Parts: sequence; structure tokens; C-alpha cells
Amino acid sequence: MKTDLIYGVEDRPPFKDAMFAALQHLLAIFVAIITPPLIIAGALKLDIEKTGFLVSMSLFASGVSTFIQCRRFGPVGAKLLCIQGTSFSFIGPIIATGLVGGLPLIFGVCMAAAPIEMIISRSFRYMRNIITPLVSGIVVMLIGLSLIKVGVISCGGGFDAMGNGTFGSWENLSIAGSVLLSVLFFNRCGNKYLRMSSIVLGIVLGYGLAFALGKVDMSALNSDLLMGFNIPQPFKYGLDFNFSSFIAIGLVYLITAIEATGDVTANSMISGLDIKGEKYMKRVSGGVLADGFNSFLAGVFNSFPNSIFAQNNGIIQLTGVASRYVGYYIAAMLVLLGLFPIVGAVFSLMPDPVLGGATLLMFGTVAAAGIRIISSQNIGRKETLVLAVSLSLGLGVELMPDVLQNAPEAIRSIFASGITTGGLAAIIANIVIRVKEENA
Repeated sequence: MKTDLIYGVEDRPPFKDAMFAALQHLLAIFVAIITPPLIIAGALKLDIEKTGFLVSMSLFASGVSTFIQCRRFGPVGAKLLCIQGTSFSFIGPIIATGLVGGLPLIFGVCMAAAPIEMIISRSFRYMRNIITPLVSGIVVMLIGLSLIKVGVISCGGGFDAMGNGTFGSWENLSIAGSVLLSVLFFNRCGNKYLRMSSIVLGIVLGYGLAFALGKVDMSALNSDLLMGFNIPQPFKYGLDFNFSSFIAIGLVYLITAIEATGDVTANSMISGLDIKGEKYMKRVSGGVLADGFNSFLAGVFNSFPNSIFAQNNGIIQLTGVASRYVGYYIAAMLVLLGLFPIVGAVFSLMPDPVLGGATLLMFGTVAAAGIRIISSQNIGRKETLVLAVSLSLGLGVELMPDVLQNAPEAIRSIFASGITTGGLAAIIANIVIRVKEENA
């Protein structure tokens, strides 16, 4: 396949070119990797030490996962420049799980459910008839719409501000607004470097404004955090299991497998490789298998499930560098960043409005991606009904969670998340309505 690439998948760029490309990828993914642990830690009201450690381990796990995807070990890995990072898709179900059983239950369930994605990677030809683009589009849209609420809470000052009466203060909203406007401004710039680093720059400016307004408490930074060294500790917080939480997390793994397939396909196209035939199926299967395996590995190292980042496909197009060897540099940078506690600690001190201003736009983009997937399909009577059922139930639970207050604990745990409720509704409705039409 003819391409305009400077370096193909198997080319080895000189050190200078490889480092330059790797830094651009790092700018595009850094904030996206650290955001899920920051949101989850905020919702669970964890202290700065635990929050910083979760952020550090997310960077470490993303580095290891990226190396596995790019290098490929046996059947595990796409052997492409595929960058992995902490997945946004799991935030809602993970918070619901954490409120029930804390970090041990989160890591235990995420590890127990990871084999679901691994199994799908081996039987993807059959699952595609159940998890159609319509279903995956609905779930992606629900993920974005559900997370917008989380972003708005952060913009207002977070859960702590709700408790002390400062939620929605002009200071909080001003900080969030300045970050949001800064990200939009830099994203619209003609300079490609400003555009790629728009979220990082927006956060830096917001952080500065928050510091000037006295919103950053630097006293929490002690000498151990500044000078210490993080040693990854497997199962540091222990493991626990809950079947209803397992169902909720397992469904998201199901959808993540579909997303990973799309990302590997897009990466293959951009890299000038075929998107059909045995070699293509091997790449897709290896990529999805690595997605599940890396999420299991992330749980071992006290981090959250990983997924392939779609935004890096755009960086490949921009730089013309598709070499998987660049992924080794990215992986090394992420691992090194994860080993220094100061990195996690600094971002753990980030005021909620700063994070909210950046994530609000990111979550809206996730919802828009779901809408694009749905709109790419022919929307007939059946598709309209599937959309209506899944959105009604998914958003209904998200907007009015008290509707399940009298349900058994197991039912509440599974259906507390709009993503889980809407996703299950989409899968079931897609199967049942099609059967009815075929029998009519």
C-alpha cells in the first residue's frame, strides 16, 4: 500500500528522529494517562500519597503495555506503533466498584474480568455479529455522556467543595473556564506543536492561575515525595472479588475489544499495511489480546485497565513516522516517569477545577466519537429502536440513580452505571429486535 511515510513500521529511525517523534506522542497521551486515576482517586477521596502512587503506577503500567504492543511476545501484541494508556471507558464502573469495596475490589475485579477481552481476541469473528458498530457506538457515546457529569463536578470544585460549601464558586468556575478556553485556543492554532500540546498547556496555565489564587496546597509535598523513588509493588493494596462488579467491568472489556480492533485497523491503514487477510487478522488478534493481557498486568501493579490510544494514530500521520521502534522510546519515558514519586505528587495536588476544565472537553470528544460511529451506519427503524431503548435506560440510570434504591445490592452494583445498563440494553435489543424482524 502506497504511503507518504518517512519511516515505515519496520524501519529504525536515527536516535534524534526517534526521540523527536516519541516526545510528540508523549505530549499527546500524558494527560490522558494520568486523568483516570486522578478522577477515580478524587471520587474515592483518597489521600495524596495513594493518589500520587496510583498516578505513578498508571504511567509505569502504560510504559510496559506500550512495549508489549510494539515488540510482540508470541501471539501477544500488534507489532505496530500502538500506544497504550489508562482507559477512560472504565471510570464509571470503577468508581461504583470502589465505593462498594475500595481499591482491593477494583483491582481484583479488573484482573478477573481481563480474560474476557483475551477470549474475544481468539473468537472475534463470531463476536462481531453481536457487538456491532451500532452497539459499540452507543456504548462509546454513553461513556462520554456519563463522564461529562464527572467533569462538571470537577469544574465546580469537586466532592470536597460540595462538603465545604464552595462548590460552583466564581474562583472554581473561572479556573475551569480559563483551562477550557486555553485548550480550545491552542487546539485551533496553526502551529502543529501548540496543537499537539494544547491540553498540557491549558493545564499549566490553569495550574498557574490556581496557584495565584491560593488554591494549591504545596505543604503536602514532603521530602520523601520530592526525593524518593517508586518501586512497583505487586498487589500492594490486596485483592477482592464481587460478582456484580465483575459483570459491570466485564461488559466494558467487551466493548474495549471492539475499540481496540478499530484502533489497530486505523493504525494499519496509516502505516501502509493491508487491512484484510491473515496478516491483518494476526495483528488485530494480537493487539486485542495484548489489550486484555496488559489490563491484567496493570492490575498486578496497582493500576487500572489499559487500552490502545486512538489519538496516536493522528500523530503518526502528522510526523510520517510509523516505526514500532519509536514505541520503545515512549515506553522507556513512561516507565521512568512512573518511577519518580514527584511526578504523581505534583499532579495529585492539581485543583479539581483545573482537571475539570481539561477533561470536560475530552469527555465531550469521546461522546462525539460515539455519535460518529453511529452516524456511519444506516439508521432504520430497528436501529432507532435500539438507540431509543439503550439511551433511555442508560441515561435514565445515570440521571436518576435513586430509581434502583429498593433493588437488591447485586442488581444495584451491576446497573448503577449508565454505561453498563445502556450497553447491556443495546446488546440485547440489537439481538432481539433483529430476531423479531427476521421472523416477521
